[in-house]
Amino acid sequence: MLFDSGVRSGSDVAKAIALGATAVGIGRPYAHALAVGGTDGLVHYLRSVLAELDLLMAINGYPTIADIRRT
Repeated sequence: MLFDSGVRSGSDVAKAIALGATAVGIGRPYAHALAVGGTDGLVHYLRSVLAELDLLMAINGYPTIADIRRT
């Protein structure tokens, strides 16, 4: 299942995965980052989302994405 609605941060990605999503789309923020900062802005945004997801997983004790799905 693809989840593509209202995703803005790494915590939104984790919530979508916990609810059963196999993929998560980040359409509008992706376009905004690209428009404002070009390629560098887009890379920064994507790295920020992944870093927030990684931090959230570490704090909550989930070593892998599969562990989020099991909860």
